[in-house]
Order: sequence, then structure tokens, then C-alpha cells
Amino acid sequence: MEKFAAAYQEDTHILQLDNGAFHCSQYLQVPENIILLFQPPHTPQVNPIERFWQEIKRSLSWESFHYEDELREFVWQRLETFNTSIVASITGWGFILDALFVSGFS
Repeated sequence: MEKFAAAYQEDTHILQLDNGAFHCSQYLQVPENIILLFQPPHTPQVNPIERFWQEIKRSLSWESFHYEDELREFVWQRLETFNTSIVASITGWGFILDALFVSGFS
């Protein structure tokens, strides 16, 4: 997180995490420009990345790959078609945008 925070130090970043035990640590030092937002337990449907991966998987539904590298290249090409506004339209759920607005980070 330190490298990420340093690379984008002018911005505030909200990292949404599930409540997995591996996301908890007594020794974790969170940089000032990062906010950890823990989602309720057992609710992957509220995680924006799940919605984003659904969009990626939609283009994979009729594809067949013989090698992992072919799959990796296909996904990489698909990822390159997304710009900031497309990602925001897929992952910008109302409750997340409302929380950002209320917190002053919109």
C-alpha cells in the first residue's frame, strides 16, 4: 500500500475489502491517503470488482483456449478496451457514490 499511496499521493483512495481474515492485521499501517472500506460479511455482490469481472466474463462465454497464455492475452486485450468512464459506469453503484459524496471525496 505504501508504494501505491506514494505513486498517487495527490489522490484519496478507497479500497473495498471483504471481511476475510487475511484482510485483517494488527500491524498494518494504512497511509493517510488510503481508506479501507470493509463490506458486510458474506456479501460479494456489493463488491464493485465482482460486477467488473462479470463484464469481462461475458466476453469469454463462447471462447475456448488451449493454453493459459491465450486466455491471459484475451483478457488483457479486453481490459485495454475499458477507459475510466466505462469502469465507473460498471462499478459506480449508487450506494458507493452516495458514500463518497457524504464523505466529501466525490
